[in-house]
Amino acid sequence: MRKLLQFSSFVRPYWRRSVAALLLLAATVATDLWIPRLTQRIIDAGIRRGEQQVVISTGILMLAISILGTGFAVCNNVLSVRVGESVARDLRNALFRRIQLFSAGNLDRLGTGQLMTRLASDTAALQRLTQVSLRIGTRAPLLMIGSLVLMIRTSPSLALAMLPLLLLTSAVIVLFVPKMEPVFRAVQLRLDRLNTIIQENIAGVRLIRSFVRADREEARFDLANSLFTDETSRVMRLMATMTPLLSACVNVGMVAVIWVGGLQVISGSMTLGQIVAFTNYLLTTMTPLIMMSSLTNVWANGIASSRRIAEVLDAVPEVCDAPDAVELQEGSPCRIVFEKVSFRYGPGSEPVLEDIDLAIEPGSVVAVLGATGSGKTSLVDLVPRLYDATSGRVTVDGTDVKDLRLASLRRRISMVPQETVLFSGSIRDNIRFGSPGASEEEIVGAAQAACAADFIEALPMGYDTHVEERGVNLSGGQKQRIAIARAILTRPAVLILDDSTSSVDIATEGSIHDALRRLMRGRTILLVAQRMSTVIGADRIVVLEEGRMAGTGTHAELLAAGGVYREIVESQLGGVEDLHDPSAVALDGGAP
Repeated sequence: MRKLLQFSSFVRPYWRRSVAALLLLAATVATDLWIPRLTQRIIDAGIRRGEQQVVISTGILMLAISILGTGFAVCNNVLSVRVGESVARDLRNALFRRIQLFSAGNLDRLGTGQLMTRLASDTAALQRLTQVSLRIGTRAPLLMIGSLVLMIRTSPSLALAMLPLLLLTSAVIVLFVPKMEPVFRAVQLRLDRLNTIIQENIAGVRLIRSFVRADREEARFDLANSLFTDETSRVMRLMATMTPLLSACVNVGMVAVIWVGGLQVISGSMTLGQIVAFTNYLLTTMTPLIMMSSLTNVWANGIASSRRIAEVLDAVPEVCDAPDAVELQEGSPCRIVFEKVSFRYGPGSEPVLEDIDLAIEPGSVVAVLGATGSGKTSLVDLVPRLYDATSGRVTVDGTDVKDLRLASLRRRISMVPQETVLFSGSIRDNIRFGSPGASEEEIVGAAQAACAADFIEALPMGYDTHVEERGVNLSGGQKQRIAIARAILTRPAVLILDDSTSSVDIATEGSIHDALRRLMRGRTILLVAQRMSTVIGADRIVVLEEGRMAGTGTHAELLAAGGVYREIVESQLGGVEDLHDPSAVALDGGAP
């Protein structure tokens, strides 16, 4: 219930519309409750006494009230829908903004499939809950209470006789409702898993086909789909049990009213109009109960969804600004220092980095080399605070990055990650993503520096060429070069290239690095790479082995020291006669 109260804050901005909808609903209920009383009047004062004028005037009044009630109901529906849609929009915005604040660790734990389900399915469930609450969900109890009062006024003895039946019907609903919410929560969890598999398969369709694993993925999806179906069937079984029970209660009530009321009419203690009115009020009392039973799935689903949405809205970003965070000044040299830094991805997980001491001077080109899983990407991720160090500290110009405002820190750093991310839109829009106000000349200059201008200009629409979802209409090397151009255009103080030239040939890679040295003169370049052609000309090379520093220095110094670096060099350049000569693997594309 606390989660639903938290959700009510999204309804509050629309309280005027909500109150208007509820008032219209109350008016609709009043018109509904007036009709049985007018029916009693037609029978007792009109038909039984042969008063045609009473029948006509009362019938006209009933018609007018019905038309009025219809108008009230239509206006209520319009306002309820507007409130529900507005609440859903605000919820989606709030969830999206919260996700934007999440650190990489938050996203690792929640996962894409879960977040997609909460943004779509769970938000829709709360939208339905809002609309139902302003329409049927409120109308049902109002009808039930009003009908009970009028039943008592019509015939207290019959009302007293119906009391046990009403209590029994209410008990059935109270018994079933608590069982619904956990079942709906299980349904949403199964939907999470289903969406995750769908997302993975759409993103990895080429890989699945290349490994001929479609059968295996179909089986995985079929299992998840079957489990989702089973959980949904549990909900339907509960509903299928409850509705007939309530219908049986209504039928028993009708039989009892006709039997007891009929005897009273025969004895003269009750009129025929009264028994007809009482029967209508009984139906008006019992029908909302059945209606509410049908709405329990909406309520239970809404409660389950409110819990899941609250998990996202209440989640605290693992990386955020400290209360006293300071700005990293524009024009600062950005000297980066790792002081006894260790890092792990979560409590209980194995350390990824241990005891790293490293200083990166402004304006230098520093390469990070190591085997797969040695911690290279994790090391550079700590600089823009995609993650926070578990122990030790990372400083920029002597200030711990945790004490710097994230926006000011990240404005000074551009990063090209291992997995190239392009957005749907034009190539021009992708290049200027980090610098929306960049001129055409600057965009072309960045593309030329990234060796992307030639292939872009050869495309039919040039820089206006549309990039499909995830850049599927571009090659890996083309995507990497566009991503590098995007990073260059921001003119960062620190440029991090995380194995971002792995899909281009050595000659193009050499041209890119030559251009970067010219454009980034006086600025820091941090390279993460696997191949020697990328790192050999760096001012400084850092070698990682199983999360620890295995050496640091120039190519010649590390080669002379032997160890891991020499093993890597010999494994890649075993045919080179003089391994001490960096020109053996030139960055301009010369072959060894």
